Amino acid sequence: MPPPKALNDLLTPTERRLFARLDTPHKIQDFLDRLPVNFEPDGDTIMSPRRMLQAKVAHCAEGALFAAAVLMFHRQPVWLLDLRARPTDHDHVIAVFKQHGRFGAISKTNHSILRWRDPIYKTVRELAVSYAHEYCLPSGQKSLLAFSRPFSLARYAPSRWVTTAEDLHWLMEALDASPHEPVAPKHIRQRRSTKLEIVAQNMVEWEKPRGRKAPRRAKL
Repeated sequence: MPPPKALNDLLTPTERRLFARLDTPHKIQDFLDRLPVNFEPDGDTIMSPRRMLQAKVAHCAEGALFAAAVLMFHRQPVWLLDLRARPTDHDHVIAVFKQHGRFGAISKTNHSILRWRDPIYKTVRELAVSYAHEYCLPSGQKSLLAFSRPFSLARYAPSRWVTTAEDLHWLMEALDASPHEPVAPKHIRQRRSTKLEIVAQNMVEWEKPRGRKAPRRAKL
């Protein structure tokens, strides 16, 4: 099945070839895993997929947008999901896909946690709460509070978010403002992560340059 015309016509020949080659969620995740992390040296960014490819770096939200664009190119259903953390932690954004009636996730992250999820989850809630155990602060306190309902990008013209040169802060604000569901009732007391778990969770693929703060939206 050919890609949607509105999206295909926007892409350059090089972009089309790349999108066509990344024809499974596994391939998209492998591509994002090889991409260095965007530590935002010049300030907060939410780059479009085109700008991300030009910059050759990405953080979680940028990776999720790229994954969404490629999946849409292949006419696959896809949604963004916002994982909302405590104010002292960072949110995380993933791209949710569906295969054989089950949900999985593509995730760009620098740490050993909050990564890819195989399409084995019956519901989006099952998928979202699979991140709850590993989502914690350096103290070991669990920090995942809520997750958004599946957020479709089909409502927006591809020209607004796939190829634009402008930062997509407006899109992340819309995702933030969309309905969210709590991970657990307030009276549930979650056990802190152990020292061994915290050490494992602090493993990274890409070293952050000295003096750089973590991106505002990304749990890297």
